[in-house]
Amino acid sequence: MTTADRADRPLLATRSARVAAGLLATLTAAHLVAQLLDAGVVAETTQWFLMPALAATLWCTTATPRTRMVRLTLVALGFSWVGDTLPDGFTGDAAYLAMVGAFLCAQVVYVAAFWPSWRESVLALHPAAAAVYVFLAVTLLTLCLPGAPGVLAVAVVVYALCLTTMAVLATGVHRLAWLGGLLFLFSDAMIALGEFSDAVPSLSGFWIMATYVLGQVLLVAGVVARQTSARAVV
Repeated sequence: MTTADRADRPLLATRSARVAAGLLATLTAAHLVAQLLDAGVVAETTQWFLMPALAATLWCTTATPRTRMVRLTLVALGFSWVGDTLPDGFTGDAAYLAMVGAFLCAQVVYVAAFWPSWRESVLALHPAAAAVYVFLAVTLLTLCLPGAPGVLAVAVVVYALCLTTMAVLATGVHRLAWLGGLLFLFSDAMIALGEFSDAVPSLSGFWIMATYVLGQVLLVAGVVARQTSARAVV
């Protein structure tokens, strides 16, 4: 457990942060209901605003000067927003590649944001636990690669490596980020399995989006808790 876990200040300490978080909660609820009801237009429209609302929550929750980790997390949320919106302008494999490309950028930025805390992660403290993440990534690739031809196979491998690295490094940020990284990993794994694997049926958009949004929220909450703890120590 990191020192950031000892912070006791509320994560939503300001009115603006609570307003932004309330907007995010409302959008998330509307989006997930739309997923359940197969209301495509509502689901698509609400998805466009999820990451901006989360970024606003992070911005309003953190005070200046914002740490490097907070600033990079905002950039990662920006790329995540691109991943949520850009594929709408494409079809077929092009749409999938557009999504993977944008989220690959997000994962690379997350890795850069979390790297300074790697000594507090399972990579350094619990190598056996880190091996579990490697096992999950290898299993996912084993199931997906036979159904991913050409450039899609390369994209899947590169993205899986970056996603797994992000999830491992998130364990060193805060226990909330630990869980967030794991949920993000599972969300993207469900997308890949639904896209490329005949071993499992196509998975519900509800569960994909529920784990995706919650994973991102927990990553942000972990980053906020870490900055709050650092300021408390100072």
